[in-house]
Amino acid sequence: MSEQYPITLDILWSLSFNHDIQEQLRTNRSFMNKLARLKEECNNEKMRKITFGLLWNLESSHQDRTILEITDEKIFDIMISYSHKDEIICQTIYEELIKKGYRVWIDYDQIHGNVMDAMAQAIERSHIIIICMSEQYRKSNYCRAEAHYAFQRELKIVPILLQEHYKPDGWLLFLIGQLLYVDFTKYEFSRAMELLIEELKAPCVQETRVIPVQYKQDKTLVCSSTSELSKLPENIIDWTQIDVQNWLIGSNLRQMARLLTDFDGPSLNNLYDLIVRTEPQQILSLFHDDCSRKINESISLLELARFRTLLNERQGSIKVNKLIKKSNIILNLLTHCRMM
Repeated sequence: MSEQYPITLDILWSLSFNHDIQEQLRTNRSFMNKLARLKEECNNEKMRKITFGLLWNLESSHQDRTILEITDEKIFDIMISYSHKDEIICQTIYEELIKKGYRVWIDYDQIHGNVMDAMAQAIERSHIIIICMSEQYRKSNYCRAEAHYAFQRELKIVPILLQEHYKPDGWLLFLIGQLLYVDFTKYEFSRAMELLIEELKAPCVQETRVIPVQYKQDKTLVCSSTSELSKLPENIIDWTQIDVQNWLIGSNLRQMARLLTDFDGPSLNNLYDLIVRTEPQQILSLFHDDCSRKINESISLLELARFRTLLNERQGSIKVNKLIKKSNIILNLLTHCRMM
């Protein structure tokens, strides 16, 4: 059992980049205790890497590294962050950069011990991070953690594209934003290296970081609805019409509550599936027609967007709880087996 790759934990690691899911996992003490025990007892390298990565997202200790462990000394000019599927070309890039006199960190000859601590130290001791973009890079939780921590530490980010026809998406697209990248699939290697050197030498332009504004909630609304929301069945399928109305009103979705007066849990779940599968413009048109006909109002775009967001969160929470239960079963089995 200990030699099998636990896909459930890897999925949880992926989900744990979301702040709300972090809180949900972090407050499950049984799960956290088993995860901590697995970190100490498991000798399977792949399992240990996932466990360290998941704990890295859930524990706040690395957020205090600024005071306790981070040194101002920059040992490396550049850190190369890559998927091991692209190891051959990344090694060639590494060797070319070394020839140019750069001090470069790359994990195949530097890493040791706790992979997350080694990653953090490399980022903290580097000026620039080269993000080697590919589909495999975007899918890797470890690469995501690496890139995210580099962003937090405000390293200069230089993206390069290694996979032909791949367009950055998901978290990777959000991370690189409008940054220019060097396309190693478009140019001869020597020319791509010249362009990369130019980007490395270019002065770093500090981006304006957007700070989210915290709005005060209406306390009377929260107080009157919190107790009702806490009584709702976990699965939307089990909700009655009254449960749906309590959830909508408690979530301050007043217009949706008037529009969906006859909806029970299965109906709401079917509506969610329709929203997910249908183009946004078509959904907007359908809701607009229903609002005009049933309650003689124009649909609120803000409320419709919030409705979809809260449904996403509710469905995500159910998936997380199922994964936690499955993970606890796996962890129980692992802790009762001799680690190989």
